[in-house]
Amino acid sequence: ILGNVSEFQRVVNVLQEGVDFDIDVNASVFETNIRVVGGLLSAHLLLKKAGVEVEVGWPCSGPLLRMAEEAARKLLPAFQTPTGMPYGTVNLLHGVNPGETPVTCTAGIGTFIVEFATLSHLTGDPVFEDVARKALKALWKNRSDIGLVGNHIDVVTAKWVAQDAGIGAGVDSYFEYLVKGAILLQDKELMSMFLEYNKAIKNYTKFDDWYLWVQMYKGTVSMPVFQSLEAYWPGLQSLIGDVDNAMRTFLNYYTVWKQFGGLPEFYNIPQGYTVDKREGYPLRPELIESAMYLYRATRDPTLLELGRDAVESIEKISKVDCGFATIKDLRDHRLDNRMESFFLAETVKYLYLLFDPDNFIHNDGSVFDVVITPYGECVLNAGGYVFNTEAHPIDPAALHCCRKRKEEQWEVEDLMREFYSLKKSKKFTLKRGSDHGEGESAKDPEDASSEEGGGKRNSKKNSHSLLSCPSQSFNSKLAVLGQVFLDNT
Repeated sequence: ILGNVSEFQRVVNVLQEGVDFDIDVNASVFETNIRVVGGLLSAHLLLKKAGVEVEVGWPCSGPLLRMAEEAARKLLPAFQTPTGMPYGTVNLLHGVNPGETPVTCTAGIGTFIVEFATLSHLTGDPVFEDVARKALKALWKNRSDIGLVGNHIDVVTAKWVAQDAGIGAGVDSYFEYLVKGAILLQDKELMSMFLEYNKAIKNYTKFDDWYLWVQMYKGTVSMPVFQSLEAYWPGLQSLIGDVDNAMRTFLNYYTVWKQFGGLPEFYNIPQGYTVDKREGYPLRPELIESAMYLYRATRDPTLLELGRDAVESIEKISKVDCGFATIKDLRDHRLDNRMESFFLAETVKYLYLLFDPDNFIHNDGSVFDVVITPYGECVLNAGGYVFNTEAHPIDPAALHCCRKRKEEQWEVEDLMREFYSLKKSKKFTLKRGSDHGEGESAKDPEDASSEEGGGKRNSKKNSHSLLSCPSQSFNSKLAVLGQVFLDNT
């Protein structure tokens, strides 16, 4: 799309004519979020990069942003449960149907923070980020004593219905969004949650660099299978600097690919073969996604080999006159009469990025754009893009563009005046807010300590400057070859 400005402009023009979300249709809350809300937000933030004319106030306003907000509001009734965990389906016109099942998969509860926090920061309405955080905390609160979560839970009673714990289907993007939400929002709490889960996952589900399914309360193996959806895990591990473990697991998954020319939906690890009725390969992106992330971290040519194999396999096995068909059975490469949307949204995109080292998505911050917003100058397109689970890139810099600085900014004059009014014996503390899109403000230490997600820092005596920059965020510490060195190292 970015290579065809006229086509992108045509799509935007069509969308600007309006999309009616007031329709009597039942929609998946999870799928609507990652595809519709995430897609609209990503397209909104890429408009200027694509050469499309934007309205005054962009990126804090725009037709695609307004559509994303409208779509997200249609999902909010699903979150009105005693636990804060959402129903899996909502009617776009009437809200949650009276007979709607309260059972939702874990991923369907924990996969909102990337899109909803972005929406809150761009629009200034905290409700979206608030409901996403509440759902994440509810899952965290209901993990088992050994630190695992199951596959499906009752969102009304918080009772686990399916108690299989693993990293694959029904759970996968929950873990993904803890990491990506932490990176996007510079949120220590979210990263801490994931790292605790990561310990439990290694302790109970990892065997010889494979990850099995276990009973969430006992840790006993329930399914010794590898699911193709789990292939995102090495890429996620690379994001936290665990490159060695990521590569070992990736190579296990790659052997399965080479055995069949694709990843079967289920693979029985002890038997080394496909699982009955799970022999298909719908051209999923997860292994290629991991290859892209790991190649950025290691430059290991083995990862390019996987990319080459993927291109050759897809071309040879699944190409048909009007697209690329799902492989119904990898054992004989029979095709199904369908092509999943994630093939274009994710699989092809990650393949392209794997082989395009100079793509703007890989920007290391050496170039950037400065735009003028109603709240002042803003830096965009400096890199560090966070992909949602449908591979729609979000520019994290945009989250800092739309704060209500005129109302809540740190006034330098006030800070200086307060600094000089304090006695040398009294500490001067600056409170950095939880940054839910409402800017930053200086507050009393007692108020600061009571606010969740906030962090304090004491100003240091400096003969050259009265104010110092905030300390580096937790995931910006020194990293060498994937090994992260924290302050206490």
